[in-house]
Amino acid sequence: MARSRKSLVKPRSIAFSRQRGRCYYCDQPMLTGNIVEFSAKYKITPNQAKLLRCTGEHLKAHHEGGSTKPTNIVAACWYCNHKRHQRKNPPDPEQYRDLIQNRMSQGGWHSIRLN
Repeated sequence: MARSRKSLVKPRSIAFSRQRGRCYYCDQPMLTGNIVEFSAKYKITPNQAKLLRCTGEHLKAHHEGGSTKPTNIVAACWYCNHKRHQRKNPPDPEQYRDLIQNRMSQGGWHSIRLN
């Protein structure tokens, strides 16, 4: 029988605070509250803000036995998390972060650059 998944709400919140509200991969601020306020604060559209919604990401995948303990969960924006899991063979989180940081430093990855 498959293991049931525990909620990521609390560990995601802990990770969000630990990371000072920034995505583990692209280091951009993430949306957790009011989309209109977030959009206005950063002068972006609500559709752009949706890409920066905070999600919980397992460092060791759930299907590989990864837990929902705060040490195994990081906060990642929806865009980075989604793109990682769209890959046929997703790289490990550290390799993926290095890849994204490299692309961001060259002006690539996604077009949203917030302070």
